[in-house]
Parts: sequence; structure tokens; C-alpha cells
Amino acid sequence: MLWLGSQALRRFSTRRAHFKNKLKLALIGQSLFGQEVYSHLRKEGHRVVGVFTVPDKDGKTDPLALAAEKDGTPVFKFPRWRVKGKTIKEVAEAYKSVGAELNVLPFCTQFIPMDVIDSPKYGSIIYHPSILPRHRGASAINWTLIMGDKKAGFSVFWADDGLDTGPILLQKSCDVEPNDTVDALYNRFLFPEGIKAMVEAVQLIADGKAPRIPQPEEGATYEGIQKKENAEISWDQSAEVLHNWIRGHDKVPGAWTEINGQMVTFYGSSLLKSSVPSGEPLEIKGATKPGLVTKNGLVLFGNDGKALMVRNLQFEDGRMIPASQYFSAGETSVLELTAEEVKVAGTIKVIWAGILSNVPVIEDSTDFFKSGASSMDVVRLVEEIRQKCGGLQLQNEDVYLATKFEDFIQKVVRKLRGEESEEELVVDYVSKEVNEMTVKMPYQCFINGQFTDADDGKTYDTINPTDGSIICKVSYASLVDVDKAVAAAKDAFENGEWGRMNARERGRLMYRLADLLEENQEELATIEALDSGAVYTLALKTHIGMSVQTFRYFAGWCDKIQGSTIPINQARPNRNLTFTKKEPLGVCAIIIPWNYPLMMLAWKSAACLAAGNTLVLKPAQVTPLTALKFAELSVKAGFPKGVINIIPGSGGIAGQRLSEHPDIRKLGFTGSTAIGKQIMKSCAVSNLKKVSLELGGKSPLIIFNDCELDKAVRMGMGAVFFNKGENCIAAGRLFVEEAIHDEFVTRVVEEIKKMKIGDPLDRSTDHGPQNHKAHLEKLLQYCEAGVKEGATLVYGGRQVQRPGFFMEPTVFTDVEDHMYLAKEESFGPIMVISKFQNGVLQLTKACRDEVICQGQEATR
Repeated sequence: MLWLGSQALRRFSTRRAHFKNKLKLALIGQSLFGQEVYSHLRKEGHRVVGVFTVPDKDGKTDPLALAAEKDGTPVFKFPRWRVKGKTIKEVAEAYKSVGAELNVLPFCTQFIPMDVIDSPKYGSIIYHPSILPRHRGASAINWTLIMGDKKAGFSVFWADDGLDTGPILLQKSCDVEPNDTVDALYNRFLFPEGIKAMVEAVQLIADGKAPRIPQPEEGATYEGIQKKENAEISWDQSAEVLHNWIRGHDKVPGAWTEINGQMVTFYGSSLLKSSVPSGEPLEIKGATKPGLVTKNGLVLFGNDGKALMVRNLQFEDGRMIPASQYFSAGETSVLELTAEEVKVAGTIKVIWAGILSNVPVIEDSTDFFKSGASSMDVVRLVEEIRQKCGGLQLQNEDVYLATKFEDFIQKVVRKLRGEESEEELVVDYVSKEVNEMTVKMPYQCFINGQFTDADDGKTYDTINPTDGSIICKVSYASLVDVDKAVAAAKDAFENGEWGRMNARERGRLMYRLADLLEENQEELATIEALDSGAVYTLALKTHIGMSVQTFRYFAGWCDKIQGSTIPINQARPNRNLTFTKKEPLGVCAIIIPWNYPLMMLAWKSAACLAAGNTLVLKPAQVTPLTALKFAELSVKAGFPKGVINIIPGSGGIAGQRLSEHPDIRKLGFTGSTAIGKQIMKSCAVSNLKKVSLELGGKSPLIIFNDCELDKAVRMGMGAVFFNKGENCIAAGRLFVEEAIHDEFVTRVVEEIKKMKIGDPLDRSTDHGPQNHKAHLEKLLQYCEAGVKEGATLVYGGRQVQRPGFFMEPTVFTDVEDHMYLAKEESFGPIMVISKFQNGVLQLTKACRDEVICQGQEATR
């Protein structure tokens, strides 16, 4: 606590020293953005001597004026500043009376005369939502999306007599996400970062450090204001161009087309990267082919044969519906409210009244937007309902879909009753008829609750080790995909339902997920056998069975994680209390190995989720399929979007990016010692994130001459050959006392000869293929090294002569401490036996240090 306090004090002191120069400001503009800029400037010590904004509309005061009036700042509400090109004298006098040193125009829809712009000592600065000189004009955000720009941003520039042509003071940019709308881009970046930038710009001016960078004419564009009449969709274009046109007009003014003789406006567009779902055809005037009304929305087609989907439709009368309900619109029945629901409706009516202060009485027919509400009022409505109605989480589009109070209450009640579930997950499966069942396997990245192709479209082959055949192509996650997954997990933790969910509800979701894993255990075990070579019966009991048990165990921990109180010196002051509260870290990264794909996922992710964290998991490149199936089941269990993200791909790209990512708070890794060292270094250098590593091991099994030999043989066989030797706790080396050594080896070889090597889906198979070809080749090299160093190859050591990656169970004896086999882990079906005498086991120092070191690394 003392350290945190000193940190806060140091930051505060630095800030005060830096912001010693203050200005007298006139704010000219309106909106919630203007209000936030005003509040932040005052908070930083600048003096706002006057606010010049628009007159009240329908009796509703602009947010900037409300804030200023509350603070006692002079507020002037002019309908216009000039008439016939000349400044109105009374307006000019009122403006000059405040004595501003700088005009700040955060968002202004009025024409401000140049004599006012140039009047202050430092002139005027303006915020513009594009990277000037591109997209000059009032619809800059729209055109950023319409033109398919990959970068968006804003400029703060010095006002001149041109249209958005003045010198640049500062600019900031961000990536445009594939499905960004105007609202999404504004709320995610342009609004919050724009406020900070306006404050930064004012301080640069106050400190005499503000640049004036002339705008280049190269690359300059000017586009007109987008209005409803020129937002009609022209259909003879590619799917991506259509998508950009629709999202570039979402929510204002709205891209539209004609359907059945009336204007219909489209909202919530996204490119369809999976296969086109089945649906009912809908004729659209001018479209190259009919749309499809599906259970997830309206699918539209470009002239390139590719598709997009829109979620919501709005009719000429203002009514908005989910696009999936086009053919059933108007069939919804009116719900009778319970006493508790009536109480919620009353609370919501009070919230509406607070927002629509110009409306005397909120009636059933009151329309939210026709009463003067704006898009920022939607955000306020959703947040107030969440705070005052028991955490009820609505989405912004819920307000747009039910704009009348009566309809809105009906929608809220349906949400409360669970009648409006999340849209069904769209999964593009690879299906195989195998093991007397149809196995359906997702193969794409799973990011923010959706399966999607890698950003760059790259894929790779995942191989069936039983015969070397290609199971399917899997998305190969890029750096962009990793960043998207981390951003989704961070948003889910900081802003989503998961971060507000109580611990008991988390536990309920985890129990439900465990149930689904159990219900689908045969399919999961079959996928595990196909993708990793695990023997089906073992996969059913261990790989899947222990995963189910793990999730049930940690589900029970969710509401039992407690802090602790710590006794401290009670001398002075008296009655002190120190306590520790355990809170989730945030976004966790998990990188798992290939030997137990689902079980390793369960061991790491169940604890992570129980504590309230969100996660980004990278499965082993060679075994991604059960992790992706797990992602599908997590959605069915009800996990909110962004909580679980799965990114298949390489360790060198996706894994390395996770270890370096500044928004990851902890990383868990199971794998080799060499990679573990690299990960620990990257985690330290990036943001000192917490790290958990499970690395290589060389566990010994010691067998004395007074043992039950049959039992010792069984235990030794299991310790080495279980799961084809691909086992992190395998006995890497056996020490057998001399008196029983030869008999032990003979019996082991006899038992090996009884083992059935073959198809892991055959119920009688004891020993399946090694996980992948490169690992088989490594094991063969391991055996070659043992023979060269003088160890005795008693049995095996070769690849089985059949298709696939099968390795003979192998036995080496006469292994001495200096040998490669004695010190290095094989991670395969290779029994390494050393003989010792008279009950005394002596290791050379080099070998002992190696065994201890490996054991410690595994423990860490």
C-alpha cells in the first residue's frame, strides 16, 4: 500500500510540474464529446472562460451546455454566428467579452467567422475524425469505412479559411477492424483518444511546443455529406465493397435498398467467411441474386460470388427487426409482466425520463430517438440499466430494435426471461465418418465468440499419425489474429459480462461446460485419436475423462477463493488491519503441448477461468482439433464472447507474440526447456508478466531386488510405455538392482511382444502411433545415439513397417551415466535401464546434476 501511494504521489507531482502553463479557453461546439473535452481541460487546470453552443432542441439542453451551466461557466447559445457572410455584431461582442486566449472546437456544426477564429492570441484548434488531408468534410468517418481504409484516426489542426485545410498540430491512428461500423470506430478510438488528444494539444500550445505542419495536397480528398437520399446500395459490386458501403453508413444515415416496394435500411454488416447457411430466398431490387433470410441474419451476395450478412433491418415507419425475423415480423405476442418485472419497468421509465428531460411524461408510445435522443444517449441508457437493474446487460442494438418505450420494456422482459439468447454460433465443420459416428471438427481460429479464418487466409495441414493422411486444413494464426484475440479477451475482462459476473455464476458455466464435455466424450476421444494418435480407450478415460473431472473440480472453487487477514504490530496507531484480497489478473495466455491436447488445455484453462480471468490459448500446431471443438462447446455452455479464444498456429509466430504482448498478464507454458527459457526472457522484457513453466524431465524409477517382480514389471512398463511414452511424468531412466536385472529385462521383452501395435481406434490396440513424423524421426535418432555410445539395444529401436508414424517399443540396457540416453529425455516408448549393485545407487555428479536440474524445471 505504501508503494502504491508513493507511486500515485509521484505521478501527481510530475503532472503538476509539467502542466504549469494554463490558458483561458473558449469552447465552441456541442455534444457529449464537447462536454468531455470541456471537463478534462478544466480538470487539468485550464480556465474555460466561455462555452458557445447550440440552442436547446425540443426543450433538451446540449450536454456541453449542461456541464458548463452546472459549473457556473458562462454559456452562450447562438443559433448562428453570421448573416449573409457577415458576423452578427451582438454575437461578436459577446464572444470578445470572455477574453479567451485560445478557441477549442471539439465538435462544431456551425460556421464560425474568421474574425472569431483569428481573434484569440493563439488562434483556434479543431478536432477532425480523419487522418488529414484524407477525407476532408463532414462525413469523414463514413468515408473512412466506405473506402475500405485499413487505418482510421483523427487530426487536431489549426483553423484557417479553408475546409479542413489548416496546419496539423497532432494526429493519431488506429487499425480498422473488418466489421467496424461508424459507431464502433467512434466509441472504441475516435471518442476516447480524441478527448485525450484535445487536452494534449491545448497543453502543447500552453507550453509553446505545438507544431504547425502544413497539410500536403498529395493524397487529399474531399467527400460530401452522406445523406439518406444518396445512401442507396448499388448492387453490382463485390461483397467487400457492399459490406464497406453498409457499415460506412451504420448507424447514420443508413444504407438502404428496395424490398417489396418499400425502403429497407441495413445494419450490422459482416463479411461471411464460412460457408453460406441455408435460408429462405428474398428478392431484392437490383441485386445480382436473391438474399437468404437465415437463422443468423440476411445473407447478401456480391458480383464476385462472395457473401456478407446483415443482422438488422429497419423499415420506412422506423420499425427495426432482426433480419432473421423478416418473414415472421409482427408475430411476437405481448407479454404479461410479473410484479418484479413491473418494478424493473418502473426503474427503466425513470431512466428514460432522466435522459429525455424535454419529454413531460414517458408514455408507452414515446419514441426514444424521435424524442431527441442521440447515439451517446444509447450508451448512457444501457449503462444506467446495468447499474440500476441488477446487472442486466443489454446491447446498444437492443435500443435501436425497440425504440418505443412499450416495445423496449417487452424486449427487456424477454431478456430477463432468457427468451432472447445469443445468436447461434456459425461453425464451418470438417466432417468425417469414423469410429461408427460422424465427427464434426471446427478448423478456424476462434476469436471473440466466432470461428473465423486467419486474417491473411493462411492454413496448414493437420496430419493423422495413423496413416500420414491429411485430416483437414486448419487456420494458421497470424500476428494480427493474436492481437485480435488478446483485444477480445481484454475487452471481455474489462467491459464485458464476464468481468461483472459473480463467482457462483462462473461456476455454473464451468459445470455446464464439464457436462457438455462428458456428453460429447466419444466424439472428443475420436478426434484425439485422429489428431494425436492416442489409443481411443485411453483417450476416453484419461484425455477426456480427466478433463471433465478437472473442470468440475475447479468449478467448485469459483466461489471459494478467499483472501486473508494478516496480524500486524498494534503499537500505534491502534486497531490496524491488513488484508489480502485475491482478484483475477486479467488476460492469460496458455501454450499447451501435443501429448494430451485436451487434458493439458483443461489443466491450465479451468483454473484460469475459475479465478475470473479470460484467456487466449494456442494449442500445439500438430494437435489443434480438440481445442477448437472445446471452443464450440464453450459457446453452447454460455461463456460470453471473448472469454475463451483459441488460435492455432506456430509457436514461433503466435506463441512468441503471446509471450511479448503487453496486455497479457500471465503466461502458462508446457514444453521444452529451451523454449521455456525463451518464453521467460520475452515475458520479462515485455511487461514482466507472470509465468508458469512445466518443462523437460528425466524422472528415475528405482527397482530393488526385494520387490514383487511381476508388479515391478507392470509398473515399469506403464511408467515408460503409457500413452506411447509421450508422457511428462514418464520414467526416463530405470535403475534395476543387479540380482534381478536380467530377469526383469527378460520379462519386459516378453510383455512387449504381447503388445498390439496398430490403429488407435481399434479397441484391442495397446500401442498407437507417435504423435507426428518429426517426433518419430527424433526418437529414431535417439536410438542411434544410444547404440553408437555403447548401450545395448535389447529390443526395438526401429520404425514399424506400416503406414503412419509407429515406433517399436524399445529397451536399452548397459546405459552408463555419461551417455546421451542417461541424461536426455526421449519422450517416447524407450526404456533406458542401468544396473546397480548391493542396494547402493551411485550417480556421477554430472548425471546427478542433470537429473536434479530436469526435475526442478518440471516442478517449476
